[in-house]
Amino acid sequence: MAFDIEDYTRTSRGITWDDLPLNDFRDRPLSPRAVLSLRYMCDVEYHTVCYLRDMLVTPSHRDPAVTAFMTMWNVEEYWHGEALAAVLDLHAVRVGHEHLMAVRRKGGWRDRLDPIKQSLIANIVGDDFVAVHMAWGAVNEWSAIAAYKRLAALENHPVLSALLERIVRQEARHVAFYATQARDRLARSEKARKLARFALRRFWAPVGAGVMPEVAVRHMLRHLMSGPDGRRAARGIDAHLRKLPGLGNLRIVEASLDSRGIV
Repeated sequence: MAFDIEDYTRTSRGITWDDLPLNDFRDRPLSPRAVLSLRYMCDVEYHTVCYLRDMLVTPSHRDPAVTAFMTMWNVEEYWHGEALAAVLDLHAVRVGHEHLMAVRRKGGWRDRLDPIKQSLIANIVGDDFVAVHMAWGAVNEWSAIAAYKRLAALENHPVLSALLERIVRQEARHVAFYATQARDRLARSEKARKLARFALRRFWAPVGAGVMPEVAVRHMLRHLMSGPDGRRAARGIDAHLRKLPGLGNLRIVEASLDSRGIV
């Protein structure tokens, strides 16, 4: 089924949480491991604008459907960050302007060079780069959905579960766009299939890696993707990816766990 971009842009809204009894967290706080994972997720959601920055210097910006989607996607991801920050605030974890600036400064010169490097490579590749962008985005959104569902299941906190369910519903619309675009573009171009396969196998890393310190990445993966249930979730992401044209047999999510010794 085709993704209706006009319906998406017309109905896109930031999530709300003022109707949820967040003060319940004062009586029943999240576990320390969950708070660390939630902070990681919050930082990643707020970092979406930097990812958008990097994409706007690639051929993706020439497609009106892609830019319309990414405009609304960026807004929705921002409000995911705001919602998670509200929960963290009740656990004495402040995610304000100064914290976000500190996270972005840690990128240093590499962060400043990323848009230039992305632009040069992507524009040399041409329009087939958009297929890579869409496949990459789909994996990241499948990963986000899996992570939120795992966190909700592990904590079994009714208020957290209700909030994360709202976020997951929006992430599901995001993945629908990315996957639909990726499927169509990969099916049309053998070059795009080869590029996507190479890029994902060689360069993909868990969402947030490169922005967050490796110790935080390992905590997230160990917390949410270890054990039988976590492995099952990781295999599910890889299974989704393998259904895209030309990407059969890829195993990038499980490989990222194996490389870090997470079982």
